[in-house]
Amino acid sequence: MLIDFVPTVSGVSLAEAPAFKKAPGGAPANVAVGVSRLGGSSAFIGKLGDDEFGRMLNDILKQNNVDNSGIRFDPDARTALAFVTLRADGEREFMFYRHPSADMLLTESELETDILNQAKVFHYGSISLISEPCRSAHVAAMRIAKSSGAILSYDPNLRLALWPSAEAAKEGMMSIWNEADIIKINEDEIVFLTGGDDPNDDNVVLKKLFHPNLKLLVVTEGSAGCRYYTKEFKGRVPGIKVKAVDTTGAGDAFVGGFLSSLASDHSILKDENRLKEALYFANACGAVTVTEKGAIPALPSKEAVAQLMKQVVVASS
Repeated sequence: MLIDFVPTVSGVSLAEAPAFKKAPGGAPANVAVGVSRLGGSSAFIGKLGDDEFGRMLNDILKQNNVDNSGIRFDPDARTALAFVTLRADGEREFMFYRHPSADMLLTESELETDILNQAKVFHYGSISLISEPCRSAHVAAMRIAKSSGAILSYDPNLRLALWPSAEAAKEGMMSIWNEADIIKINEDEIVFLTGGDDPNDDNVVLKKLFHPNLKLLVVTEGSAGCRYYTKEFKGRVPGIKVKAVDTTGAGDAFVGGFLSSLASDHSILKDENRLKEALYFANACGAVTVTEKGAIPALPSKEAVAQLMKQVVVASS
C-alpha cells in the first residue's frame, strides 16, 4: 500500500506537472477495499512507515471496513510513494520513492497468521517479490494460506520501473506462477512474459501461461472485457462501455469484483454460466471505477454496479 501522487493537470510529464494530488493506492490494498465496498469481508497484510502518510493509509483501510490487524509500522523506513502521470501520448509514467520503503521490509515473523488461516481467498501481486525480507514473507504467507484451504489469486501487475531489470522481472513474476489457483493478466503482460507473442492467440496463452494446477486464467482487455480459460472451457465476456475519466484502479476493481463473488461460492469455477456472470459483474466494477478519478476513491458499491448493469440491460433491450 502506498500513496500515488497524481498531477493536477493531465497530459504532462512528471517534470512539467505544476502540482500533485495525493491518492491512496497499491494494487492489493485497492483490491481489499474493493471487496469491502461490495459488502465482502477483507483484510490487508503489509508494512507502512511510522509516519503521517502511513497513519493516513491505515485510517483509509479502517474507514473502508478492511481488517487492518495485519498492518505493521516501521519506525526507520518511510511509507512508499509513487508519482504517476498520464502523458499526452496516453502512456503512464511512474517514478517510485522506495530506498527502501517500509513495504519492502515486512518479515515473515511479522505476518498475522490468524488472518491467513481464516482466508477463503489470498490475493497478491509480484512487487512484494522484488527484494528481501518481503519476498520471504510473501512466500511464507502463500504457504500458510494454501495449507488452510485458501484459493491463491495472483495479479502479477507488471511495474518494470521497480525491478532491477526486465529479466529479473520476468524471472520474479514466474517464480511463483505455478502456485496460483487463479491468475489475472492483461495483454501487455502476456507480450512481456512470452517474449513478444500475440496476446490474442489462445494457443499462446494455453501453452505458455496456463499451468496444470491452475483453476482459472483471466486476460483483461480494458473496455473490451475479458477472456477466461479453465481446464474445461474458455471464452470471452464483453465489457461495458462508459466515458472514462481515469483508468487507475480499474484492474483492481475488476479483481475485487470477481473475488467477492468467488469468496462466497468457490463452485463458480466449475460452472461456465455462473463464471461468466461473475466476470461480467467484475467488468462492471471496472467500468464504474474509470468514471471517477483515483483508485480507492472510485471503487464502487454493489448498488453502483447494479445500477450500471441495469442501464446496460435497458439500453440493449
